Amino acid sequence: MTVATAAGSPTGNPRLVSDRSLVGLAVLNFFLADARDGLGPFLDAFLASQGWSTLTLGWIATIGGLIGLLATPLCGALVDGSTWKRALIAIPVVVVTAAALVTLLVPSAPFVWGGQILTAVVGAVVGPALAGLTLGLVGERMFSAQIARNEFWNHAGNFASLFGVFLIVTVFGQQGIVWLLVATAFGALAAVASIDPNRIDHKVARGLDENATKEDASGFGVLLKSRGLILLALILLIFHFGNAPMGRLIAQQFAIDLGTPFRTTAIITGVAQLAMIGVAAVTPFLIRRIGLSTVFLIGLLALPLRGFIAGTLDGFWTIYPIQALDGIGAGLLGIVTPVAVERILKGSGRFNVGFAAVMTVQGVGASLSNVVAGWLVTKGGYGLSHLVGGGVAFIALALFLAFRHQIVPPEPATSR
Repeated sequence: MTVATAAGSPTGNPRLVSDRSLVGLAVLNFFLADARDGLGPFLDAFLASQGWSTLTLGWIATIGGLIGLLATPLCGALVDGSTWKRALIAIPVVVVTAAALVTLLVPSAPFVWGGQILTAVVGAVVGPALAGLTLGLVGERMFSAQIARNEFWNHAGNFASLFGVFLIVTVFGQQGIVWLLVATAFGALAAVASIDPNRIDHKVARGLDENATKEDASGFGVLLKSRGLILLALILLIFHFGNAPMGRLIAQQFAIDLGTPFRTTAIITGVAQLAMIGVAAVTPFLIRRIGLSTVFLIGLLALPLRGFIAGTLDGFWTIYPIQALDGIGAGLLGIVTPVAVERILKGSGRFNVGFAAVMTVQGVGASLSNVVAGWLVTKGGYGLSHLVGGGVAFIALALFLAFRHQIVPPEPATSR
């Protein structure tokens, strides 16, 4: 078997990661684009075209999201203590795909609500499991670069899926989505199986040094004592409160206006995913040249501009700058966040639960924003919702500028 050398240990000793496992990780991220989220961005547009109201869709997203968020810290703790990280990805893939198929085939209230709640609960484990699997494979020194590669392949998969949806719906109609969901689920499961479990260092995967033992892990209180982690979570809560509803509301608006929910959403979401592919490709270079903190700041700055354009300009052409800015903002923060968490909690053995805790808090912001944004639409239209979403970003910017060195610690000397 050929191997790739990964200088992944905190002590600088090289670790060997099989080419097959790294290729499997890339393919897994490619197929997880669909297999982790089910109908994902198409759900709102599909249900809106079936007569579901904006406010009801907001409640579905909020309640399902909040229930899933309750499970996220527990999932992070499960990943920290588990040596079955591949299974913690494979099982949710099967469950989420089944729920999506039922929702698509029988879009009645009990199946839609039940499917979204189930998807949120089991999907909560995938993020921490994938981050832990990545850290355990490549180690701390290569983690930021590998996270960027993960994001590149994930967004490439999203874009390919959106293009596939556009073609399949055009040729075969809406029912063709069923076969696409099944194909991506099988692709994700095959990729998981190709990752060599013997190449995963489970101590490193949880944020411990290679020579440490499980008993060296800190208690869960380390999360509450970490000011940087708390501030990071708060900033991400505010950012996602403003950013999360824009894409789905834009998809709702144009899906209703144009009467083509799947194709319209494919175009709207595809622009953001294409931007995220470019962001993931250049982010490792940007981190090396201007630093993690400056990259984080650029990500935050994208939201106010996005909200201004979405709230003041009309026409389908506006989706291109609006969604490109989503790719820049959410794309950069998606890469920077796990790297910042790993630096903050280095040596604690609580990386996965810490990352899950941050995901929970940012998810609270994203979930609560759905109902608020839906209410704003009923009061002042889509433009009001977008302007409010962009405006709250200034709070996140102020917090980051005041505490940036605690939120994004400098790179450890041992990692250079």
